Amino acid sequence: MSYRIFTISPGSTSTKCAVFEDEKCIFKENISHEREVLKQFPTVNSQRPFRVGVVMAVLHSHGFQLRDMDAFAAYSGGLESTPGGIFPVNQKMLVDAMSGRIADHPAVLGSQIIGEFSTALGKPAYVIDPPDVDEFEDIARISGIKGIYRESHVHVLNQKEVARRMAAELGKRYDECNFIVCHVGGGLSIAAHKQGRMVDANDVVNGDGPMAPNRSGYVPLLPFAKMCTSGEYSFEDIKSLVSKTGGLKSLSGTDDNIELKKMRDSGDKWASLVYDAFAYNLAKYIGSYACVLEGKVDAIIMTGGVSNDEEFIENIRKYAGWIAPVKAYGGDFEMEALAEGALRVLRGEEETREYTGEPVFSGFDFEPK
Repeated sequence: MSYRIFTISPGSTSTKCAVFEDEKCIFKENISHEREVLKQFPTVNSQRPFRVGVVMAVLHSHGFQLRDMDAFAAYSGGLESTPGGIFPVNQKMLVDAMSGRIADHPAVLGSQIIGEFSTALGKPAYVIDPPDVDEFEDIARISGIKGIYRESHVHVLNQKEVARRMAAELGKRYDECNFIVCHVGGGLSIAAHKQGRMVDANDVVNGDGPMAPNRSGYVPLLPFAKMCTSGEYSFEDIKSLVSKTGGLKSLSGTDDNIELKKMRDSGDKWASLVYDAFAYNLAKYIGSYACVLEGKVDAIIMTGGVSNDEEFIENIRKYAGWIAPVKAYGGDFEMEALAEGALRVLRGEEETREYTGEPVFSGFDFEPK
């Protein structure tokens, strides 16, 4: 039996959508939204009718109606932490997504939009490997300051998709393999995948891990604390350095890896050093995650836009290729991951999970006072 799947991923200034016939992509579009248009909406939730209208127009332009779909799948945030998996949209999920309590980002619209479609047409709607997935082992949560615990915030959907692809290339299942997966785009996430679970990872939201094109990653703490308490910077200034204007942007003035290479090739010695340090910094973390997997690593997987840069990948191989083979899947595979997740359920290859709204982790009940 053939299945037609509609996929959607709302972003800050764009909405990705696609239609798949089984594994075949019929069309895929990344619809850009003008910031001035989005400013007309007082809340993220109030954007929903606008985004639905835009997506419907694209769907119709390709000759499709919603009733032509067998299922809907979305990238959707704003949920309590949960194990990875495929979750049918339910009322608790919609309440959490709409509340803005956990996140106030357009990704919260994913479950709302496909839930609306599902209710209207009686077709299944799934949220797949949401950004709120937390599969950490307890030991990975501990930091060096009591009461500050490490959290899981990574590019879950794309990370797990490329891990499944690599496992298939090895003739194995995802849950039979150990991988170190690095998503390198504007942000950068790195995770240790141990037999189908992301048991440790950097926290891209809270500034953990290697530097990224526009995120600082870890920096020496006492100089940073001095900077934070100098009175020269507001909290929003510091937050921007950590999550928007740090990393390559802070060091070189650009968060475009290709532009940085052009600066280097024109004779800019500082740009050359920063470009080399980018891979060097990431490779050190790859080594640390090899320790998490006790040296048993089937492959190091590179993905995200920067992973299209062959020179960058070769630098990673130079530093970390001794650990395991390095495989690059440049770009992102969000739409494919959503469609293939829905297909696994429709074909009876994977069972769904129920979203309960109960967080995976809310502290240790055996922690001393």
